[in-house]
Amino acid sequence: MASSLIGGLLGNGYPEDHIRVSDTDPEKRAVAAGRFHAQACANNVELAASSQVLLLAVKPQMLATVCREIAPTVQKLKPLVISIAAGVDEASIDRWLGGHTALVRCMPNTPSLVGAGATGLHANDRATAQHRNWAEMIMRSVGISVWVEREELLDAVTALSGSGPAYFFLLMEAMGEAAVRLGLDPDTARLLTQQTALGAARIAIESEESPSELRVRVTSPGGTTERAIATFEAAQWSKVVETAMRAARDRAVELSHQLGEA
Repeated sequence: MASSLIGGLLGNGYPEDHIRVSDTDPEKRAVAAGRFHAQACANNVELAASSQVLLLAVKPQMLATVCREIAPTVQKLKPLVISIAAGVDEASIDRWLGGHTALVRCMPNTPSLVGAGATGLHANDRATAQHRNWAEMIMRSVGISVWVEREELLDAVTALSGSGPAYFFLLMEAMGEAAVRLGLDPDTARLLTQQTALGAARIAIESEESPSELRVRVTSPGGTTERAIATFEAAQWSKVVETAMRAARDRAVELSHQLGEA
């Protein structure tokens, strides 16, 4: 994800000499520096000492260790800290950094890897308007960004856009397998499924109509689509989706509590 964000920034004209990277693995650090022509710092403390904005792109289980390592430098220089670590709340990050930190927490998703991401953001009360602009600029380099008013709503974002790509992959998987059972060869089924998903998404993005209205438009009375939709509705499709998303949201809350205990 860090590489995607750097690539997105550079693609949007951000100066490469303003970007610094750090990684505990020297080989990965060298690869990132060479790929993006960014300055490689020997360690996280050196990086923190030379940055106005710190983007924490580490595994959630490693976040406490990294934050405590750079805490003295953060307390001295007061940079904006942006976290894209899933499931770790602002209070825990602020505590590990020593307190009183300007912090923006982000929930990006995997389509950010191809510049089609959807990110939810929340800023704590120490983040200024300028800080929010910086965070939004970074996350918009790989897709769209949406602010939420309360941090707990990031758990809903996790259930929707964070986990959402897997829901679509599951539907695509089921459609492709069903098409094969109906007689299509696997390659044809996969190609038609993928293009149908892409086309539907593009129509939804480019249209001013709601998904409900778009669905009605392509559902002719007495036709094939109506029969299929009726089958979905008989299986309580909407209820299944809501139940699944609530389960994802609840798990996000559980993980946040576990990770924040470090």
